Amino acid sequence: MTIRVRLFALLRDRAGAGEAELSLPGGATVAAAAAALADRFPGLRDAVPRVMYAVNQEYAAADAVLKDGDELALIPPVSGG
Repeated sequence: MTIRVRLFALLRDRAGAGEAELSLPGGATVAAAAAALADRFPGLRDAVPRVMYAVNQEYAAADAVLKDGDELALIPPVSGG
């Protein structure tokens, strides 16, 4: 299956891209997609454990199962004051 991944802020900067396509086996989870993304973009490895996920614009857990054509967004922690 193929999914589209969107990266924001620090993640986009580290990957050098705001979007990527990933080919994954059927039944892959959000966590598996994040690991594959970190393999493709090594600059993301230390950030991926701290991100939040959204699948098709709804927050999702790392164990959520993805379907072909899904959009996965990785949302970095936000700080401010």
